[in-house]
Amino acid sequence: MERTEDRTLIQHMGWAYWPIAFIARLPFAMMTVGVLMLVVAATGSVGLGGLTSAAVGIGVVVAGPVIGDLVDRHGQRRILVPVGLLNGVLLALFPVIVTSGMPEGVVLAAALAIGLTAPQAAAMSRSRLLTVIGARLEPESRAAATSRVMSYESAADETAFVIGPFLVGILAALIAPWAPIAIASALSLGFVTAFALHPTARVQITGDADAVRAPMRAVFSGRILVLVAATFGVGMFFGTTLTSLTAFAQSRGDEAQAGLLYGLMGIGSAVLALGVALLPTRFALRRRWILFSAVMTVSALGYATLAHGGQDHVVLWLLLMGLGVGPTLVTLFSLAGHRAPVGRAATTMTLLGSALTLAQALGSAFTGWLAEEVSLAAALTLPAVAAALVLVFAMVNVLMERAARAAGVPAAGGLAAGVPSAHASSGPDAEASESRTLQTSDSVRQ
Repeated sequence: MERTEDRTLIQHMGWAYWPIAFIARLPFAMMTVGVLMLVVAATGSVGLGGLTSAAVGIGVVVAGPVIGDLVDRHGQRRILVPVGLLNGVLLALFPVIVTSGMPEGVVLAAALAIGLTAPQAAAMSRSRLLTVIGARLEPESRAAATSRVMSYESAADETAFVIGPFLVGILAALIAPWAPIAIASALSLGFVTAFALHPTARVQITGDADAVRAPMRAVFSGRILVLVAATFGVGMFFGTTLTSLTAFAQSRGDEAQAGLLYGLMGIGSAVLALGVALLPTRFALRRRWILFSAVMTVSALGYATLAHGGQDHVVLWLLLMGLGVGPTLVTLFSLAGHRAPVGRAATTMTLLGSALTLAQALGSAFTGWLAEEVSLAAALTLPAVAAALVLVFAMVNVLMERAARAAGVPAAGGLAAGVPSAHASSGPDAEASESRTLQTSDSVRQ
C-alpha cells in the first residue's frame, strides 16, 4: 500500500477494520442464497424461491441509491447503524414467516423488506477506502492505491461469495434450512453495527461538503451507466448460475449441494481477483474487461452442456467461470472508483452494488421459472447469455472511450478528476466525500 508520512493505507484504516469490514459483508452474501434455499426447502418450489430472491433484489435496488445518497450527505454512522439493526431483525423473523405456512404474499413482502434494509457493507467499504485515499494519501499515489484497493475489495467480495454459499450449504445440511438466515441475522446485528461505528467512518475532506459534492445527475452519465449495465450483467450471471445449479442439483436429488457447488466458482474468482493487482499497468482496464468477460462467456457455454451428458465436468466449468467473473468485477469497480463524481463515491458504489443484487435476484426468478416450466437445459444456457451481455458492454465501453478521447475528455472522468488535494478531518457524524487527482498517464491508459 502507498505511504504518507511513513504510514501505510492499512495503518491509516487500522488493523481491526479489515476483518470487521469483511465479516460485515457476509450477511449480504448469504442473503440471496439463504432465502432461495430456505423457501425451496420449505415449499418445494424453485419458482417461488426465485421470486423471493427477486423480491430481495427489488428492495435492494430501490433502497440502495437512496441509502448511498443519505450516506454521502449524513455519514455512514447515522445511516448504517439503524439500517443494520433493522435488517438483522427482519432476517431473524424471515424463517418464522416461511416455516409457519404464511401466504406467499407475506413471504414476498418480508423478502422485499429485507432487501430494502440491506446495508451493502461492501459498497460502503469501497466508498470509505476511496475517502481515506483522497484525504490522507498524496495525489500522485492515489491512482495506484485506488487500483489496488479495488482489487482487494473485489477479492474480498468474491471470498465472501465463496464463504457465504458454503456456509449456507453447510448450515442447512448440518442444522436446518433456517440456520443460515439466523446466522446472517446475528452477523448483521453485530458486525454491520461494528463496521458503522468504526473510527474510519468519521474521516472526511475539509471544506464545505455541499460545495464540492457533484449533483446527482452526474452519477447518471453514460460513462457510469455502462459500468452499471455491465455490473447488472454480472449479477445476472450470478443469479442464473445459482438457480440453474440449484435446479441441476435438485434433479439429482440433493438441492442442498448447490450452495457447495456454487462456492467452487468463487474459489478461482477470488484468487484471480487478487491477482489482478499484479497485472502490468499497460494492460488497460478496457482490455481486461474484454478478455475476462470472454472467458466468462466461453466457460458458461461449456456449463450449458451439463444437461446433455456433461455432468461429470460441472466442477471444471464452475472453476473456469470463476476465473472470468472475479477479474471482471475488479475491473468494473476500479473504473467506477476512477469515474465516480466528487462527493458521490457512496452513491456510485451502491448503484453498482444494487444493479448486481437486482440482476442476481431477477436472474434467479426467471431461471427458476424456466427450469420448472420449460426445461433444465434452457435454464443452464442463461449464464452464457448473461456473460455475453457483459462482453457486449465491454465493446460499448471501448467505443465510448474512443469518442471521449476524440472529444478531448479525460478517460478518468470529468468531476472526479483534477480536484485539488485536501486534508483529512473528522467529526462525530461526518462522512468523507471523494476527492481525487488521478495521474494523467493512468487516465489515458484507461
